[in-house]
Amino acid sequence: QVQLLESGGGLVQAGGSLRLSCAVSGGTFSRYVMGWFRQAPGKAREFVAGINWGGDNTHYADSVKGRFTISRDNAKNTVYLQMSSLKPDDTAVYYCAADIAQAINIMAYRYNYWGQGTQVTVSS
Repeated sequence: QVQLLESGGGLVQAGGSLRLSCAVSGGTFSRYVMGWFRQAPGKAREFVAGINWGGDNTHYADSVKGRFTISRDNAKNTVYLQMSSLKPDDTAVYYCAADIAQAINIMAYRYNYWGQGTQVTVSS
């Protein structure tokens, strides 16, 4: 059984930084495309960033491009999301997800496995 566990969320002031981690167990991590999504209250879940198997191809939502960086360590079965220059609009529950695929997909329904989420709150 594949399990994903996010960590690293919290409260930060606008302009600050946070690093989210997602540890994956029970599967072949190096064969998953990994994605980060977020969901704010009253809004749909949205794609934030994705990374391919080898970590050499990434894709970002326009709203976070230049501020967030996704990376992975296949030896540690972990994917990261480094978030900088945070804004109040970044406040949401952040989820990591794993997709048994060869290409990064921005649609949440395409992902096979999900974590429980970690809260990120950015104060103004």
